[in-house]
Amino acid sequence: MTKIAFLIAGMMIGILLSTFAFPGLAENKTLDPAKLDPNMYKVILENKKLRAIDYHLKAGEQEPMHSHPCGVFVYFFTDASVASTLPDGKSSESHNRAGDVVWRDPVTHFAKNVGSDGVHSLLVEPKSPCND
Repeated sequence: MTKIAFLIAGMMIGILLSTFAFPGLAENKTLDPAKLDPNMYKVILENKKLRAIDYHLKAGEQEPMHSHPCGVFVYFFTDASVASTLPDGKSSESHNRAGDVVWRDPVTHFAKNVGSDGVHSLLVEPKSPCND
């Protein structure tokens, strides 16, 4: 066997062994923001019907890519200027005032606080599917 054949065979065996050694690795990848960054997204209530999340995003801070079901975004505490980017690269900015309440359809995105102050809001996400 040539050196290149040994190299290829060794790589294939390594890939095969790692697949069996870490079977749940791919399953642990999640787009749940509370699992990706619990400092930004703190679950404050969860039951069979809904999940409520205390959300903080410092000025200039950016979240990792994550997903939300439909839900209500409540800007109780602060104004918010946020740039949101979808997986396809499309982006938009939203500007909300403290006290605004916004319905949000399911979304996968990442967001960046483009304002000069931190964002502190409440998200309420139902556990059942959103129906039109």
